[in-house]
Amino acid sequence: MYGKYAYEKYEGEAMKPVTEFNDCYIDFLSDSKTERLATKNSVKLAEAKGFKNITTFKKLQAGDKVYAVNRDKNIALFVIGKEKVENGINILGAHIDSPRMDIKQNPLYESTGFALLDTHYYGGIKKYQFVTIPLALYGVVCKKDGTKVDINIGDNPNDPVVGISDLLIHLSQDQMTKTASKVIEGENLDVTVGSLPLKGEEKDAIKANILKILKDKYNIEEEDFLSAEIEVVPAGRARSYGLDSSMVAGYGHDDRVCAYTSLRAILDLEEVPERTSCCILVDKEEVGSIGATGAQSRFFENIIAEILSLKGEYTDLALRRTLTNSKMLSSDVSAGVDPLYLSVNELKNSAFLNKGIVFNKYTGSRGKGGCNDANPEYIAHLRNILDEDGVYYQTAELGKVDQGGGGTIAYILANLNIDVIDAGIAVLNMHSPMEVVSKIDVYEAYLAYKTFLKKA
Repeated sequence: MYGKYAYEKYEGEAMKPVTEFNDCYIDFLSDSKTERLATKNSVKLAEAKGFKNITTFKKLQAGDKVYAVNRDKNIALFVIGKEKVENGINILGAHIDSPRMDIKQNPLYESTGFALLDTHYYGGIKKYQFVTIPLALYGVVCKKDGTKVDINIGDNPNDPVVGISDLLIHLSQDQMTKTASKVIEGENLDVTVGSLPLKGEEKDAIKANILKILKDKYNIEEEDFLSAEIEVVPAGRARSYGLDSSMVAGYGHDDRVCAYTSLRAILDLEEVPERTSCCILVDKEEVGSIGATGAQSRFFENIIAEILSLKGEYTDLALRRTLTNSKMLSSDVSAGVDPLYLSVNELKNSAFLNKGIVFNKYTGSRGKGGCNDANPEYIAHLRNILDEDGVYYQTAELGKVDQGGGGTIAYILANLNIDVIDAGIAVLNMHSPMEVVSKIDVYEAYLAYKTFLKKA
């Protein structure tokens, strides 16, 4: 169902599955504020549906459900199909990292009666949006003896929160003359973590008190920050949004809304598919998909090679044929039309909330720079299978041609000669501490991803 508002489909009792699905999504989003947590929670959901770690298999056959985890920040899940793997895989790919601040390796210092943590922001953010709001600390500290300590401060109702201060309006005459990109400088995104001194300490007594708290609660020393990965994210749970509760507001919809719907699509497959189905959730998209856990790593190719080997079908040529014959939806969000900022959109080719999943034939910036440009033959096939199943969908570009732009993981998988198109959910306030999506769009995307896995 192309280009129509989907809410006409959901009247009365028909809205019940939408609400129930989004209640589960709100829990996942609230509990998965880092890529490590998203991976951990995905494993829990997968195992509850009968998926097993690939390391437990000596041989694979049709109907087997397997997953593989890469460095605690990637997960790939497969349902083995009836056909040979070489005939191609139907792939849903999303990312589970989101814009935030990261704690530096030598972060803790004391200044004018406060203890603070120095940060480096991650991904594209409007820095001024992250000040004067409650923030939480999540991550892992790896000690020299090999032990890992999980950090989780700020989301438990009994926890304190932290935050980043801003200049009061009464003294901000000079600050207010700066451009929005400069009004908050990156080096001023330091997190306030305390103001009380440790009794008996003369030098840096407030810093010493924070170190004592960390030692008592987590048994970590200041030097352990060197091998830590701690993220600063908005505190608080995702919530229903609007007086009609028609939307979800929360941190990290980009791109955990597509990650969750893709994950649920493969977990909820009722029958053994003809073609092998895959869902892969990756890290580092917000900074270029680089590194061992980004989409540009060899993890995806390697795990497909493992699948072929466990099926007794592996050769280098079979791996190449598998990739060439595969089809993929790069499950990533689109910019939803905001009624307060219509001027940045070309409305005939824009994404609207409540019109279902959004297809972007290309993203990139200005002259399609850096984009994947999907083939029309592939788009026609997708239109056909979605119309057969009555799924609502729309097409869009990312704003006016010269307005800006952005990218996804689509071009990376297309480089492996896979048919790929971006397909995701329209978001308001993208990359902010409080993004907004439509509950109907979330559910329609889930239906679209299920149709793709079964019929692509």
